[in-house]
Amino acid sequence: MTASATLRELGITLPTVAAPAGAYIPARRTGNLVFTAGQVPFVDGALPATGKVGAEVDVDTARDLARTCALNALAAVDALVGIDAVVGVVKVVGFVASAPDFTGQPAVINGASELLGQVFGDAGAHARSAVGVAVLPLDAPVEVEIVVEVAG
Repeated sequence: MTASATLRELGITLPTVAAPAGAYIPARRTGNLVFTAGQVPFVDGALPATGKVGAEVDVDTARDLARTCALNALAAVDALVGIDAVVGVVKVVGFVASAPDFTGQPAVINGASELLGQVFGDAGAHARSAVGVAVLPLDAPVEVEIVVEVAG
């Protein structure tokens, strides 16, 4: 089954790619790899939550926001090469704006990783980093970037 068919089966519509907030592009292809810019969890152009995970934002909400970030990253890939060109997810990097004592970054970024597994099956298995940071752009609780391999 193609990724676009899987998305339809899951009832997921990829969002519109957010306009860059700076001097960069949403995604860039080099050879058979596509790198996305970091994606915050915009929904219809707005952040559904702001603040630090472990303080203003709970883990379950942050996990859902990481899933939204991954959807936004997939939208950037789709706009550049088409989602069905993806043959595998190579790497996920997740940044979690964390309260000083919060250490559950991997659980938060699982929201992105699990979505990619749902969409791509075994081809969604990837290397990953889950990093705690003091603050993210616009006070977003989470940001995710992905690298995917595409066909020829």
